[in-house]
Amino acid sequence: MAEALNCAQAIAAACSLGLDRLDAQLLLLHVLGKPHGGRAWLIAHDRDPLSPEACERFRVHSQRRASGEPLAYIVGQQEFFGLPLAVDPRVLIPRPDTETLVSWALDVLPAGRAKVLDLGTGSGAIALALKHARPTTDVSAIDASADAVAVARGNAAALGLAVSIEISRWFEQVNGLFDVIVSNPPYVRDGDPHLAALGHEPIQALTAGADGLSDLRQIIAGAPAHLQAGGWLLLEHGYDQAEAVAQLLQEQGFENVSSRADLAGIQRCSGGRFGGLKPDLRSGIKSVR
Repeated sequence: MAEALNCAQAIAAACSLGLDRLDAQLLLLHVLGKPHGGRAWLIAHDRDPLSPEACERFRVHSQRRASGEPLAYIVGQQEFFGLPLAVDPRVLIPRPDTETLVSWALDVLPAGRAKVLDLGTGSGAIALALKHARPTTDVSAIDASADAVAVARGNAAALGLAVSIEISRWFEQVNGLFDVIVSNPPYVRDGDPHLAALGHEPIQALTAGADGLSDLRQIIAGAPAHLQAGGWLLLEHGYDQAEAVAQLLQEQGFENVSSRADLAGIQRCSGGRFGGLKPDLRSGIKSVR
């Protein structure tokens, strides 16, 4: 990329590497210190010359993107539920489809000072979105990765949101009862061909055994001990796992089990309400009704 490029020429050069135009524009806005919503500014200033330093930074960023590195990691930020979140290779990049889980949690949260637990919080996206949307809610979040906890705590501090974020492998260090437990756990099958496109993201946050359900099983089995009677467990899962997750929930005694679709119409989240009784006790009660 030559040193005397203007904005339009720089974008054209990036596109010649295989970048789509939107990614090239967002990278150039980042290099120039402009907000991501400033594409109109680029159009109005497409003949503005770039400094040699800006050209070099844009060239390096463009090559990283052309090699497959996610845009969010290059610019260090991803928006989720209207919140700007810092992200890097220590955590998964929050996806818009996960907003389905946040919306569902907001639908079932009781009024007042409800208690929510986010399992496997990563960047803190779900927990922070819930706290921002419902400030009176007492939100706790855990992750087994100390690196992820550091990222989530940084996001909480930057956004001024009071969320308790601690290190724990699922429920190991969790105490108390919650009105809603949410989780976007690993659910990709080991060796799944889709993993090739996710090579820059932490593998431990993606895969969960031969069928992709090992972490979901642990969460569903452990959740009743940490839910208030009438509390909800809401889970994100793979595109073809809704039926299996619903069955696991029902076997563990959850009621009102259902699924919700993501932006593409795929059954992406499943959940249920815990009635407060273990499955063996429930079967006994049903027999005398």
